[in-house]
Amino acid sequence: MRVTLRDVAEQAGVSVATVSRALRRPEMVSQEAREKILEISARLGYQPARNGPEMPHGTTGVLGVIVPDLLNPFYPALLKGAQSRAREHGVQLLLADAEEAPDGELPLVETLASQVDGILLCSSRMTDASLEEAAELTRLCLVNRYHPELTSVSADALSGVRRAVRHLAALGHRRIGYVGGPRPSRSDAERRLALDEVGTDLDVEIVDVGHYRPSIEGGSTAGEAVLLHELRAVMVYNDVMALGLIAGLRTFGFEVPGDISVVGWDDIEFAPVASPALSTVRVSRHRMGAVGIDALLAADNAVTQQKLETHFVPRDSTSRASRPAVRS
Repeated sequence: MRVTLRDVAEQAGVSVATVSRALRRPEMVSQEAREKILEISARLGYQPARNGPEMPHGTTGVLGVIVPDLLNPFYPALLKGAQSRAREHGVQLLLADAEEAPDGELPLVETLASQVDGILLCSSRMTDASLEEAAELTRLCLVNRYHPELTSVSADALSGVRRAVRHLAALGHRRIGYVGGPRPSRSDAERRLALDEVGTDLDVEIVDVGHYRPSIEGGSTAGEAVLLHELRAVMVYNDVMALGLIAGLRTFGFEVPGDISVVGWDDIEFAPVASPALSTVRVSRHRMGAVGIDALLAADNAVTQQKLETHFVPRDSTSRASRPAVRS
């Protein structure tokens, strides 16, 4: 089994970032720490891969992309945008799936870092400290995640939330529920803050329905909580969950939008052909992928943070507030 930077770090009692600095930028660590790390690296037989992280950027012609779940329909359009732009730059992409495991992301970065010139890290749920460790291994561009010291491309939550809530308020909905995504999700946290701000501005009560897995099953599970809160309008963390919620509500005998209006987020390819067609907030996923690749390949390696505007797309899953969602 290949010895990794993490193996060396565990033996030395230091962070992966410190090991990386000792091997790539020895002037950044103390002589004592450097000698200890070099001794342990030799004893364990650590061998950086060809064109590894100690090599300068721009030597492999390959960029990495890490997504949390390849089955999530949010990512194909993003990957298409990234692939198209990478082809224009004459580089290849290497794709990895973190399988919705936040503690699996840093090991993936460690594995890919020796094979690529940079990594597009999508919707990361790593802690800030882990992101900083990852950034020591290779150049990063965060997608759907923000860190003040790292390059990022994200969707502007406030613009989409404001348009969606304004739409529901115009239909007479004064209480709007939010079916949230995973608790570690920074996108979820940003939307909650945006909902609080917009709800106050428009005098609309925002009801927290809870955190759920970002899947069909997660959305379906949220159906009971939506009904217990006696809500007639909800915004959902993503379109996949929104479609699951609609199916879950039907099992209780409730119809969308007749009883409850539902708004999703992302505008995935299935949204306009669902039954009913899903009202949702459109995120420019193709552009997000392309902008991320441009940021990774920027000649000056400058840290930039870009927010792409979001747009509300009204369809058939929202209607006027007409009667309470209650069954006798």
